[in-house]
Amino acid sequence: MRRRRQDTGAARAPRPVPQLSHPFSPQAIFSDDAVADLHATALEVLETLGIRVLLPEARELLAARGARISDGDMVQIGADMVNEALRTAPRQFTLRAANPLRDREIAPGRLIFAAGGGCPNVTDRVRGRRPGDLAAFRDALRLQQHFDVIHTLAPAPEPQDIAPNLRHFAMTQAQLELSDKPLVVYARGRGQVEQCFEMVQLAHGLDFDRFAAAPRCATVINTNSPRLLDAPMAQGLIDFARAGQMVIVTPFCLAGAMAPVTVAGALALQHAEALAAITLSQMAAPGAPVMYGGFGSNVDMRSGAPAFGTPEHIQMCIGSGQLARHIGLPWRSGMGTAANTNDMQAAGETHMSLWGNLMAQATLVIHAAGWLEGGLTLGFEKFINDVEALEIIAHLCTPPEASAEAMGFDAIAGVPPGGHFFDSALTLARYREAFRSPINAEMANFGTWQEAGGATAEERATALWQTIIAEFRPPPGCDARADRIIDYVARMEAVGGAPILD
Repeated sequence: MRRRRQDTGAARAPRPVPQLSHPFSPQAIFSDDAVADLHATALEVLETLGIRVLLPEARELLAARGARISDGDMVQIGADMVNEALRTAPRQFTLRAANPLRDREIAPGRLIFAAGGGCPNVTDRVRGRRPGDLAAFRDALRLQQHFDVIHTLAPAPEPQDIAPNLRHFAMTQAQLELSDKPLVVYARGRGQVEQCFEMVQLAHGLDFDRFAAAPRCATVINTNSPRLLDAPMAQGLIDFARAGQMVIVTPFCLAGAMAPVTVAGALALQHAEALAAITLSQMAAPGAPVMYGGFGSNVDMRSGAPAFGTPEHIQMCIGSGQLARHIGLPWRSGMGTAANTNDMQAAGETHMSLWGNLMAQATLVIHAAGWLEGGLTLGFEKFINDVEALEIIAHLCTPPEASAEAMGFDAIAGVPPGGHFFDSALTLARYREAFRSPINAEMANFGTWQEAGGATAEERATALWQTIIAEFRPPPGCDARADRIIDYVARMEAVGGAPILD
């Protein structure tokens, strides 16, 4: 029996992509009482210490609902405001895609993967490490579109060959041209956000009310730990909420640097910042789709560099999951590695962080494929090898069959002691679909592998991503959506686009 490799051709008949649910029960590192104390500590931080909010519009909005303003831009938020925000924040909703078969249900217990995002650089074995450009961004989108286990798009590598005031056009246009999955939009100022929203509406033939009725794009809102919400992020919270688009609130708390050196202290700070951002979102538009988020780890105390896949990273994942369940919201976490290249360290740290996310029951796992150097670089070979791991996890989301036939008594009875099952009736009936076929892993023995050229996993990954990109064809509907925005983009670029908000 020959093992089958995944077809790399991009022309596929539309089919539903399964909504994955976590296959394992969530784990805990804190007692229920400790989780309640962490939540209470976060509320105390917000009410007594406050959070610095740099956007006047956001301060005014929070003050109108009862927050206290001191020292110009410090905002103290009471527990009553937080509780009201948690009451109105939806527990579940659907993130829409251009292809309805790729819609994703956002709810506790679901499992959604997104590729590495936010990377300024890109690397592969053919061209080496280099600054991200539009060509590489478009190639990364082709890889994201190709693999069904990547459920939503991610913004990497960022095309630095496009001016910042025009970059949002190129990135949104590329997503609409190459993919039918849910979109990502940076929150870098009201002008850019509104122009991206207008592009999505035009591409899909929607007026604003229909666009705002269900989220079709998402953004990540990072607080500046400790206890600071800058102007672009605060404005993004308001603008996405009022347009009904998904906000993924994510403090980035590295224990020992931007957060207390203890896991509990870092989680208390993360929780406070996340609650503040969720509160602003719900004050702007009650019921707006929002996700609780945490992407916490520790730093290397010798160098100050971020570390990932560490015990503390895993503990912070699990603790974040407990806090998300305490407040009842879907939540995002992230995979990661500090490795500088696609080596054993990169694989080990990435897989450890993946299992941390699974033990924590993260709803959305960002940076799940391709992430290197703590987010500074997206690697194409790393992307392929990470997808291999994600597909294994996706396979685990379907419980094994437990019918009488599957339990195999007749098969066992039909094979004498010391025999084999290769030609048993059960094997012959099921072998084609019995096991998941790897996309890049090599299962042949050493001699067969050596005779075939002895290609390493990294070399095979290079050949695979090259083939996918060379054979890629956009899914149905992309051409029409792209055509609808050509004139708009040309007009907006002619007048200078929009600046990034400082």
